[in-house]
Parts: sequence; C-alpha cells; structure tokens
Amino acid sequence: MKNQILITIGREFGSAGHEIGECIAKKLGIGFYDRAMLYELASNLKIDEDIIEKYDERNRVPFLSRTVRNYSNSLEDMVFEFQKNYISEKADSGESFVLVGRCGELILKDRPGHISIFILGNKEEKIARIKEKYNLNTYDAYWEMVRSDRKRKIYHNSRCQGKWGDPRAYDMCINSSSFGVDNTVDLLVYYIKARLSNSQI
Repeated sequence: MKNQILITIGREFGSAGHEIGECIAKKLGIGFYDRAMLYELASNLKIDEDIIEKYDERNRVPFLSRTVRNYSNSLEDMVFEFQKNYISEKADSGESFVLVGRCGELILKDRPGHISIFILGNKEEKIARIKEKYNLNTYDAYWEMVRSDRKRKIYHNSRCQGKWGDPRAYDMCINSSSFGVDNTVDLLVYYIKARLSNSQI
C-alpha cells in the first residue's frame, strides 16, 4: 500500500468542503466518496436506500436502543458500522481516495497514508453560499447553517476522540473564505504532495 493516499475531510456547512474535496480528488486522480456511497452500500447489502439515508450520521436514541455484549440494536449504530466496514474495505484494497464526513478520521486514523483536513469559513461567506445553493433567504440560510453544524458536531463528538473543528484533531485546518475555493484546493494539493515527497505518509 505504498503511496496510498487517504484524505478525510470534515467541514462546516457552507464552507464548500464537499466541492473542495471533490476537486482535490480530481487533481490527484483518486477516488471520491461522500453521501453517494450510501446508495452503493444499500445495493450491496440489499437494504432499502431510504433506511440507510434516514439513519446516516445520526446518533442513536438511548431509550429506544440497547447494547448487549458490544452488540447494538440501534439502526443508527448499524448504519455507522456498515459505513465503517465499507470504508475500511476500500482502504484495505489499496485504493487512494478522498472521503467527506462520516467520521473518516476515526475510521482511517491508523492508516499510513491518512491525512485529515478540516475546512471552515467565515459566517457571511457561508451564508451567501448556502443562499445561492439552496435558494434560501438570509434568515433561513443562517439557521440551516446552525442546525447542520450542530448536527455534525454532536454526531462527530459522540464517536470520535478529537472534538469536531478542534485544530488539534486534524493534520490541517483551513479557512476557505480566506483563499477562495480554487486557491484552497491548490494549497491543500500542495500540502498533500509535500507530505508524500517528504515520505511522511
């Protein structure tokens, strides 16, 4: 698995993290996995796509679930394990890829080729991007940003050791508002290639 590259991206809602991740994958000529992998996962497991999507990146409800001998009857936990196994199998195959969200830095943290990145942004720029992408007014865009980030933070912190967005938990944190999407992509690609050339992964 020499020279395998495994990039995991955490991101604030509206920071263009998904777009940046996709561009990085294209520039490096490697795979890209995001929410779309749920449909392949559902097909492989012969499970209804709606079930996988409904419980994706959600925490279990304590009073509706129980764990016995490390086995949980929570659908949220089951979907997480399905995704974890799927991602691990991709990495085991030797494939290089970019993964957005889904606690990727936890699942791939011990892999030699892993680099974890967190992308944030300024409030004004994030709201403007959300308004344009989802055709929302300023008020609704703001609250969509707040709700989405709160959901991501709670989910991430319930499963990962490092705190969501804490720079100590990632190899690189970058503000996409400071550089713009294209320059952020170029800076991150440069960083990734530098890590490779220095034989640090």
